[in-house]
Amino acid sequence: MAVYTYSGIDRTKRSVQGTVHADSPRQARDRLRDQGIFVRKITSTGQRTTRLSLPQLNLMKSKRHWADSVGELAMLLRAGITLLDAMDTIAREHRGAYLQAWLQVREKVAAGESFAQALASRPDWFDDASIQMVEVGENAGTLEEVLEQVAEFKQRQRRLTDALTTALLYPMFLVVFGAAAAVFLMTQVLPPLLANLEETLDQLPWPTRVARTLSDALLDYRWSWGGLIVAVIVAAVAAWRHPRTRFLIDRWILKLPIIGPMVCKQNVSRIAMIIGTLSRSGVELTRAVDLAQRSTSNGVLRQALKECGARIAAGEEFADALGRHQAFPPLAVRVFSVGQESGKLDEMLFRLADDYDEQVKTASARLTALIEPVLILVLALMVGFLLLATILPILEAGNVL
Repeated sequence: MAVYTYSGIDRTKRSVQGTVHADSPRQARDRLRDQGIFVRKITSTGQRTTRLSLPQLNLMKSKRHWADSVGELAMLLRAGITLLDAMDTIAREHRGAYLQAWLQVREKVAAGESFAQALASRPDWFDDASIQMVEVGENAGTLEEVLEQVAEFKQRQRRLTDALTTALLYPMFLVVFGAAAAVFLMTQVLPPLLANLEETLDQLPWPTRVARTLSDALLDYRWSWGGLIVAVIVAAVAAWRHPRTRFLIDRWILKLPIIGPMVCKQNVSRIAMIIGTLSRSGVELTRAVDLAQRSTSNGVLRQALKECGARIAAGEEFADALGRHQAFPPLAVRVFSVGQESGKLDEMLFRLADDYDEQVKTASARLTALIEPVLILVLALMVGFLLLATILPILEAGNVL
């Protein structure tokens, strides 16, 4: 199907414009006519919708699109623009697969479905927590306020993710660059140099012999090394996709000295934000816990939340159910308890999320500050050893001559 933009007049003699997708301009006009719109102008945008499988969509989708769209949508609705007109405006800001998903949601809303139902038709782009909040906002008549809360929630998540990504970017660059430089020196520089020096020297210096052994191993078994790397990657992906293995990995990560507390606090901060935002929007606690559980990446915390949800449904207090698991920090359990007792659960959870966010940012900055000099030292030693292995035989060859 192709995507068409149109302008015309509806049944109330009001000028309207928007987008519609159809197989031909004639079919687009017929669809608009069925909706009571007299079309003045219709043009093709040059884009076409295609039926893609869910894995393909998952490769192309980005959570940033919805995070940006929900903020813009809340702003437009606050300005008095109707939902359909606001969706048409946002559609002009995007391209590709997300545009097609957004247009499908727009058409469902135009056909009479609620905004939440239309979003639920594309679970590959819109998360359950956002859909649940939108549904509550529509039922309560506070869609603008709820969308602003969703936008704030998404922005907080993105700020924390961006901070962690930025902190790890430079160390990852050092590791990749250092490994590439070492492989290049041992496979392209050392072999021809050593071939000439062996004719002059009876015995090479020991650093040169070590470097030559490594170089020969890389060159003689390069296909084996390549196959080993591919096998390790495939095994790692398969292990990560297997539920039981991933659960064991998640539990092992939480036990690491420095990274474990960071991962735990990051996930607890996300859980607190989700439950706090949903509670503020009027979603019942059991439903909020279920949505938080499905949005948690760590398997240990996800399993703990699942068990907590079952105990809450059976009538147990949330703080008591949460305290049964050692995965959650005592501070988080105490905050949930005090929040429920005081009736300010959402406010307390937002404060907990802010506190844990700052702790994670500080810890990641310190970890990066520690890793960077260590990596630089390791790379300097590695490159220095290769240079020593290269220079020593040259100096000895000069002495012989």
